[in-house]
Amino acid sequence: MNGAESLVHTLIACGIDTVFANPGTSEMHFVAALDRIPGINCVLCLDETVASGAADGYWRVTGRPAATLFHCGPGLANGLANLHNARRARSGILNIVGDQATYHRPLDAPLTADTEGWARPVSGFVRTAKSAATVGRDAAEAIAAARSGTIATLILPADTAWTEGGVAGETCEVPARAMPDDEAIASAVEVLRSGEPAMLLLGGRTLRDATLRQATAIAAATGCKLLSEMFNARMERGQGRPPIERIPYFIDAAIHTLSGIKHLILVEAKPPVGFFAYPGKPGRLWPEDCTLHTLAAIDQDGSAALTALAQAIEGAEPEIPATPRPAPSTGAIEPETVATTIAALLPDQAIVIDEGISFGRGFSRFTHGAAPHLWLQVPGGAIGGGLPTAVGAAVSAPGRRVVAIQADGSAMYSIAALWTAARQNLDITVILLANRKYAILLHEFAGVGANPGPTALGMLDLGNPDLNFVKLAEGMGVAAAQAPNMARLNELLASSVEHKGPFLIELLTG
Repeated sequence: MNGAESLVHTLIACGIDTVFANPGTSEMHFVAALDRIPGINCVLCLDETVASGAADGYWRVTGRPAATLFHCGPGLANGLANLHNARRARSGILNIVGDQATYHRPLDAPLTADTEGWARPVSGFVRTAKSAATVGRDAAEAIAAARSGTIATLILPADTAWTEGGVAGETCEVPARAMPDDEAIASAVEVLRSGEPAMLLLGGRTLRDATLRQATAIAAATGCKLLSEMFNARMERGQGRPPIERIPYFIDAAIHTLSGIKHLILVEAKPPVGFFAYPGKPGRLWPEDCTLHTLAAIDQDGSAALTALAQAIEGAEPEIPATPRPAPSTGAIEPETVATTIAALLPDQAIVIDEGISFGRGFSRFTHGAAPHLWLQVPGGAIGGGLPTAVGAAVSAPGRRVVAIQADGSAMYSIAALWTAARQNLDITVILLANRKYAILLHEFAGVGANPGPTALGMLDLGNPDLNFVKLAEGMGVAAAQAPNMARLNELLASSVEHKGPFLIELLTG
């Protein structure tokens, strides 16, 4: 077999069953091998930012890595923004990046680039295959890294793919996540029993139903507060599950939320800081007289740590109060009314992708009464992650409805994701929040103390001409309709979740 065939056999043997691809000339032998060897679902994306975001969504729903296929260094560069988001989400992804043949690279042809250099900032594993004989082994080690929850980038020079002598790699063992030591747990017990105001800050993989129940038991037994990070890769939410609020985005609200806390216990979470710096305001959000404690570092098993802490505290799991499911709202189009309608009409076990930016930022607290669901955000803050993540989530979970809450400005960064959704007939409802402006930046002008004039305001305005998302969606094969009021949104959302395939609702919020 050639190197490309050994790569496909290794992918299958190591559990990779999906590739989000945007291939080029250097990858043709790998594409041909994917055609000849059954077992891989190949999903074509029109842009690499869609492929990288889709692989991120796939991991966040399944906990298993998908592969991407990029064309040389510039193709990888096109996907970097959503690979940044995926790194912040601690997602496992295998990037396969084609490259110039080893003997052609010294000629410095136009697509020659520092591919390894571009890959390193977003990758925990980077390797360039040296020969067809090593491709399988290199791929197996890259997949093991991806399965541990990191981004692995394997660069495949064209001749290592087409040359004979390939050998399929063997599955590499992935070590279990480390458990925090007994001292960290004992320290947390001491802090929580001290009587001083304390807070558990959860992040990473701790925002699952079972783990949230452990954390809720600890909070009930000790009186500590419970909060999650500002942006989270995945939260299990809805009726019957413990509700948890997030650190607010706006810095004054975040500082107020953390005020009075003397001990902040981090569980797979980083010390909380502002999203940006603002003149005259602190960057860190916890009080000056607050002590930070780490129960579980971000690379440790926070769920196991919370279980051990709950046992040490001897806190009984409290009964989770029932949150009634609301009726669809019929008021004016406001964040509260839209969130209430989403909570009312969200189908059971739906997957929500939240890139609502300014209009959607307050949705979370109004949707605790929805049917049980997953809530995925964009932890890296690189806009344009929402629609690609929705594609990956839908590919990974056929039969579950994906609801993408999507701001209009950020949608345009990765609008090509709609084409892949149509081509794959994915069950995605997009609620497109059309306010015709970069509304978040209007807030930021006030936050940094700047005074926008006509030129500045013109750079934040998405009108003149207005974007028509119904036509954009229909042009890529996605059924769509416009909602100018809540009554129409209620009607369209209710019908869309029963619709087979993708559907876009352009909600006029501004």
